[in-house]
Amino acid sequence: MKDIDDHSDDMVIEEKDVKKALDDALESADGERLTEIVESISTQDALRHVSHLDSQERDQVVSLITPEAAATLVEEAPENLAASLIEGLDSSVAAKIMEELQSDTQADIVTELETEEAEAILAEMDPDEAAGVRRLAEFEPDSAGGLMELDVFSFHNSDTVGAVLARMAKGDEEFERYRGQHPYVIDDTGRLVGVVSLRSLLTSKRATALADIMSTPLTVTPDRTQDELEELFEEHPFLGLPVVDDQGSPLGVVSRAAVAEAALKRSEQDSLARQRMSDELRSMPTWFRSRRRLAWLSSNIVLNIIAASVISAYEETLAAVIAIAVFLPMVSDMSGCSGNQAVGVSMRELALGLARPADLFHVWKKEISVGVINGIVLGIMIGIVAWLWKGNPYLGLVIGLALAANTMIAVSIGGTVPLVLKRFGVDPAVASGPLLTTATDMAGFFLVLSLATYFMPYLLL
Repeated sequence: MKDIDDHSDDMVIEEKDVKKALDDALESADGERLTEIVESISTQDALRHVSHLDSQERDQVVSLITPEAAATLVEEAPENLAASLIEGLDSSVAAKIMEELQSDTQADIVTELETEEAEAILAEMDPDEAAGVRRLAEFEPDSAGGLMELDVFSFHNSDTVGAVLARMAKGDEEFERYRGQHPYVIDDTGRLVGVVSLRSLLTSKRATALADIMSTPLTVTPDRTQDELEELFEEHPFLGLPVVDDQGSPLGVVSRAAVAEAALKRSEQDSLARQRMSDELRSMPTWFRSRRRLAWLSSNIVLNIIAASVISAYEETLAAVIAIAVFLPMVSDMSGCSGNQAVGVSMRELALGLARPADLFHVWKKEISVGVINGIVLGIMIGIVAWLWKGNPYLGLVIGLALAANTMIAVSIGGTVPLVLKRFGVDPAVASGPLLTTATDMAGFFLVLSLATYFMPYLLL
C-alpha cells in the first residue's frame, strides 16, 4: 500500500489506500495517524469516509483526531450529521471540538442534541462562550438571530485608524472569525454608532479617530426573517449586517454568505420535502429511516385505494384477470414513491459530497436494507386489502409479493441510478426520475402479471 504521507497535495490518494489506512489507524487507536489521513484528503472525502463508519467507529475517529481537524469536519457537515459526530462523545472531548467551531454552528448543534447532553457539553466550555451559544439557540434558525455570528469586529469611537490597522496586521487565528467584516464602532454605552469602510482606513492618517471617518451603519434586529435579509443583501452590496438589540448594542453579525447558504439549504429541503426526505442521510439507523419513510408511504396506500375504487366500480362486469389489472397502477405508483425517496437521498448526498459513483455498492446495501423492510410491510398491507376486497387470499398473495419485490427493485434503482448517471456525466437531477418511473412500471407490470399467470387456477376459484 502506498503511504499517504508520501502523497503531495496535488496527488489523488487511492480509495482503497484511504480505507485501509483508516482501518489500520482505528485498530491501533493512533490519533496522530488518523489526523494525518483526515488532513491529507479533502474535507468532503473525509466526511464521506467517516459517515460510512458505524457510530462507534465514528466516535472513535472524532475523539482521536485533533479538535481542529474534528471541527473542520463538523463545520462542513449537514446539521444532523454534524450533531451525530458530536453526540456520544465524552463531554470534555466534545467541548474542545465545539470551542473550535463558529458560533452559529455551535448553536445549530446544540439545538440538535438532547437537552441533557447539550448542557453537559456547554458546562465544559468557557462560560462566556457557552452563554453565547445558549443565546443563539433561543432564536429561530431562519432569523437574523439564528443566522448571526457572535464575534463582532468592533472598536471604540475614540480608537484611531492606526489601532485598527495594527489589529488587522496581527493576522492571529481569532481574526479568522470575523470573515471580512468591516470595523464597527461603539460608544461609551456600548451602542453601535458607526461602521468604517476599508477605503477610509487606507486613505486616512493613522492618528485619525474612527469617529471622524465612520458612517451610519445599516442594522437589523434578531427577529428579521431570512426573506427580509435576502432582500436587504440584494439591495445593498454589504458582506455583513450587524444585529442589534432594542438598545442598539451589537449582538452579532449576519453575513451575506450565511444567508446565501441558508437560502440554498431551504431550496434543497423544499425539493426533498416533496418526497418527505428533507434531512435523511444513510448514516442514520436503518429502523429510524424505515419508520420515517413508512409514515408517508403507508398513508399513500389509502390514496391509491381511493383511486383504484373508481375502476373497481365496474368489477362485476370484468373477469378475474381484470381484477388483477386494477392493482397494476397501485403497485407501480407505490414502488415509484419508494424509488423517488431513494433518489432524493442520493441527490442530497451527492450534493454534500457524502457519496460519489465509487460508493455504488455501499449505497445499494444501505438502500436494500430499507427496501426489504418497507417492501414487506407495504406488501402485507396491500395484500390484506386485496384479500378482503375479493375474498381470495391468492389475490392478496400476488399483489403483496409483487409490491414487496418491486419496492426492493425501486429503491435499488433509485439509490444507485443517480451515482451511475453522475459517473457518465449525465445530470442525475434531470434523468433519474424518468429512468426510475420507466423501470418500476415495467418491473411492476411484469411481476403482477407473471405471478397472476402462475396462480391463475387459484384466482378463478
